[in-house]
Parts: sequence; C-alpha cells; structure tokens
Amino acid sequence: MTEKIYFYKWQSPIGELSLYSDGTTLLSLLFAEDALDFLKHFKNPQMIEHATPVIEKTIEQLKEYFAKARTQFDIPLNLLGTPFQKKAWAELAKIPYGSTISYSDQAKNMQAEKAVRAVGTANSKNPVAIIIPCHRVIASNGKIAGYAGGVNIKAKLLALEGVLLN
Repeated sequence: MTEKIYFYKWQSPIGELSLYSDGTTLLSLLFAEDALDFLKHFKNPQMIEHATPVIEKTIEQLKEYFAKARTQFDIPLNLLGTPFQKKAWAELAKIPYGSTISYSDQAKNMQAEKAVRAVGTANSKNPVAIIIPCHRVIASNGKIAGYAGGVNIKAKLLALEGVLLN
C-alpha cells in the first residue's frame, strides 16, 4: 500500500525546514538534512509537494513563534517512534517556553535516571523540532549540548525565548 505523504519546504528565520503531513496531522518538522531518517518510517511513500492546511497552520504558528507572539503550539500531531521515544518527547513537551532542563533532569522526570544517553538519543529523533522543544534541554553543566539543527541554531532558539547561556 502506498502512503501519501505531503511535504513542503519553508525558509524560516533559522534556515530551511521540511514539513511533512499525512493530510490531517503534522508528521514531522525537520531541518532539511534530517528528512531521510524520518522517511525510513514508510515502506512505499508517495511524496506530494503540497502545503496542506495543517502545514499552512504550522507555518503560520512558526511565524508567530519567531515574531515572539506565540509560546505554545496547537498543531495536530502524529508522532512516529518507539514507546520510549514517545515518552521522552512527551516530557519535552512539558518544558515551558523560556525555560531549560538538563538531560539528567529529563531522565529523572521519566523515572529513567540511568538512561540519560538513551534520553538524549530519543531527543535527537524528535520528529517535530521547535514544536516539541528539544532545544530546551541542555547539559548538566549549563552548556548547550547537541542539537539536530546544530548548536548555533539551538542557541538562537533559546535566545529568541530569552534564555542566555554562557
């Protein structure tokens, strides 16, 4: 069975973002170079370049976010991942705008204190960057650690939210 996947590339203030939809929900919001890993979830996708209503809504909310007029997103999501990844992403979604937590704190909040590296790996597979704010997770020493879009973009997103780190 062929699955229809709608995609649209949008030039954001932090670079090109690729948005993917099944027509009714947002499947993914990725930095351009991360798209191939996401597409492994589908056996025989029919890729259609089209901004569906959910993609248009996402872009509108992202524009508001970048203009500092939005602190939370209201987008229907369909997250594809393992149960552990989904648990990690649910924890990410709880981090308030303008706040940060450490990977260690995230693992503790998930009752997975010894799984800090697994939490970091799950965060790196977050299919909806910015909307599920993995950029708000930092190293225990207060420094910016890895980010799919690069640490410079992570720093820009945190600065946009008023978080300034050394």
